[in-house]
Amino acid sequence: MVDLKQQRLKALISELEAIRGRHTELITVYVPAGFSLNRVSGQIRNEQSTAQNIKSKAVKKNVMAALEKILQHLKLYKKTPEHGLVIFCGNVSEKEGVSDLEIWAVEPPEPVKVRLYRCDQAFVLDPLKEIVREREVYGLIVIDKSDAEIGVLKGKKVSSLKHLDSLVPGKTAKGGWSQARYARVREGILHDFLKKVGEIASKEFKELRDLKGVVLGGPGAVKDEFLKGEFLDYEIQKKVLGTLDTSYTGMPGLEELLNRAEELLAEASITREKKLLARFFEQLKKDSGLAVYGFHETMEALKKGAVEMILISEAFDWIKVGLECPSCKFTTGKTIRRDQLEEQKCPECDARLELTEEKDMTEDILKTSEQMGTDTEVISIDTREGEQLKELGGIAGILRYKLE
Repeated sequence: MVDLKQQRLKALISELEAIRGRHTELITVYVPAGFSLNRVSGQIRNEQSTAQNIKSKAVKKNVMAALEKILQHLKLYKKTPEHGLVIFCGNVSEKEGVSDLEIWAVEPPEPVKVRLYRCDQAFVLDPLKEIVREREVYGLIVIDKSDAEIGVLKGKKVSSLKHLDSLVPGKTAKGGWSQARYARVREGILHDFLKKVGEIASKEFKELRDLKGVVLGGPGAVKDEFLKGEFLDYEIQKKVLGTLDTSYTGMPGLEELLNRAEELLAEASITREKKLLARFFEQLKKDSGLAVYGFHETMEALKKGAVEMILISEAFDWIKVGLECPSCKFTTGKTIRRDQLEEQKCPECDARLELTEEKDMTEDILKTSEQMGTDTEVISIDTREGEQLKELGGIAGILRYKLE
């Protein structure tokens, strides 16, 4: 459950990070776990008094409105939520002189420890970023005599940090070079290349917080020479989990290394995810009746208690909505993907239906899963299989038994 909340919080952080106020009128409030909301309300009222001194009438109006909106929102809580509360509010309009007041309230998945009030041109997001930062980090290196790729696995996402090309010549001596002399020169150039890779990889990996381990790969024996030569910094060398053969270097090599590193990365979430998806797609391909996908089909199976494991894409975005026709006042309720909202037409007069209420379906799924003893796994969209799940509606289930 926490995984999905973390994913949603990451999406919100990205949304808020993109917002820039035209003036210092974006307000951030952090309330730590256990702190009195009455004291927070008192501080907000004091800030209202201070805001009266703002010279610009437009800025004063927006700040005062935001503070009042925060005060009204705080009244919705009888007490501070278990892990604290974070509120963002302000004028997010990109047009000068136009007010578009928005408010976001976050009950974080982990306790908030900081107490903060700030009015600025940007929201304060660092404490929330600390909560959602990836704590499962692995260094990856694929290397041969021609090039090297230094990468990182953070959570379920693989990315390249550095690509290096070598100047190591082929094995055949040219011109008047003796074979022995040519081999020594070639060996020296390779040594220098491995040293350079080790220095850069060590520097990159030392900057990675929570580095759990390093995996080496490559098409030939160079990776083993790299490991035996201890070209990595001592602290990084201690974290090498092993070496694996790959057919490629570069970014394809990193992907291949990851696929082959199942045993070495047994604790990594991406390995667990790949196993679950392989199991789901195997049952789907066999048409065994032990795999289900699509929102309505999966929910039906879940409510019957037939689902062993729910797989939810991090891109899952189904909502229960109330809709009304602005022309003939026809009303209806549906459960749809958010991106289908614009397509909703009135069956009576064909006018576009307007949204009257909205509820995210995620909490309902998690609550039902808990009641039925069903495990839940959040699936990233950074892998081919994860992208396939997204295309299947973003939700699927591995069943305990075949439904009739």
